Amino acid sequence: MFSAERFLGNTLRTHPHGQAVSKILAHAFNAVEPGLVVKRYLRENPLPRRKRIFAFGLGKASCAMMNALADEVPFVDSLVVTKHASPLIVEPVTVFEGDHPIPGRGSLRAGTAAIQFLTQLTQDDLLVCLISGGGSALMTAPRVPLEDLQALTSALLVCGARIDEINTLRRHLDQLKGGGMAGLVNGAQVVSLLLSDVVGDSLEAIASGPTVPDPTTWADSISIIEKYELKNKIPASIIPALTETLKPNDPIFGKVQNTVVASNSIALNSAKVQAELSGLQAKIINSNLQGEADLVGKELASQLVESLRTMRRPFCLLAGGETTVTIKGNGKGGRNQQLALAAVDALAGLQNVLLVSIATDGEDGPTDAAGAFATGETAQRAESLGMHAADYLLNNDAYAYFEKIDQLVKTGSSGTNVNDLVICFAF
Repeated sequence: MFSAERFLGNTLRTHPHGQAVSKILAHAFNAVEPGLVVKRYLRENPLPRRKRIFAFGLGKASCAMMNALADEVPFVDSLVVTKHASPLIVEPVTVFEGDHPIPGRGSLRAGTAAIQFLTQLTQDDLLVCLISGGGSALMTAPRVPLEDLQALTSALLVCGARIDEINTLRRHLDQLKGGGMAGLVNGAQVVSLLLSDVVGDSLEAIASGPTVPDPTTWADSISIIEKYELKNKIPASIIPALTETLKPNDPIFGKVQNTVVASNSIALNSAKVQAELSGLQAKIINSNLQGEADLVGKELASQLVESLRTMRRPFCLLAGGETTVTIKGNGKGGRNQQLALAAVDALAGLQNVLLVSIATDGEDGPTDAAGAFATGETAQRAESLGMHAADYLLNNDAYAYFEKIDQLVKTGSSGTNVNDLVICFAF
């Protein structure tokens, strides 16, 4: 369980409303705690009877999900692929730590192990898959050399491609994605429990859909490459290796069940409930945030400013999703920090307002922060140190900006992953 204290940095701790903000965030995170949602599902939906049950965990939340499964169901063997391995009560279990956000040698080893694990099953067995965000990079069995897949992934991240677009290409280049895992289990029954880290909860996009039929096509992959003008920027091996994936009408999926057990919308609604219990008017204004973090941050700040004229304080506006950052500078940060930084100037001078943007996995980009927050006083505090938000925004250096004024939010790895939360407060 997440305590409110986990969200309090030095500055938020001393903020007049820091405790209330932190309590709302904690409530949202607890609603999508992986172990709790797995146990709840299993108690309400008993698994089909089988002589042998196998368990496969993939993603940032897989350790917590696997522990919960082990509490409820006996199984004969298990494999976990994750980013940060945490203590497991499971026996027997094999654990691999993959690489993220760009697949590496660890991801490749995990992919090889997964193929060996899955192909031991028979049609009389049951496979329980526990799938969460990050799985697309953490495990790979690519149809191109690893170095070429890494180059493609880097190019897509730099150009600002959406996660669903990145995962479309991954599915068409990998033996395990786009339903590939379901095709390797020799007719075993498959029950997949998913924590959704994608906007709209599209099943094929969660960890690139290893047990899910793929509605996208080879032509869609080509369109993405053309959209971002990547043809001459990616290895020559990529386009010839693109392969069609398993489709919804494939009989393989007759023995596969996929269920989302936690999502961004669940976290948003829980935050709304806690905000109302804390005496705030609360309104979910967007559950499908996408696009450039800069633009989204400015737009949300504008909506907060407009709401000051139409809503009675105290209130909060809630939004969720996943933005992107087109990298133009050489600074350090993540999409949540970039979004908060983009809001700084729009909020400047306003009294008793606060915008917090936070990654639910606790890891915003390649940093040790989950996100950051901005208030009406942020711009003045930073400018007193010679820092101007616009300059740091252009250099993609939000981490340095917020670090110097102690407005980063650091939770450590949360063990869950359901996209990002942005909450705008007016007290």
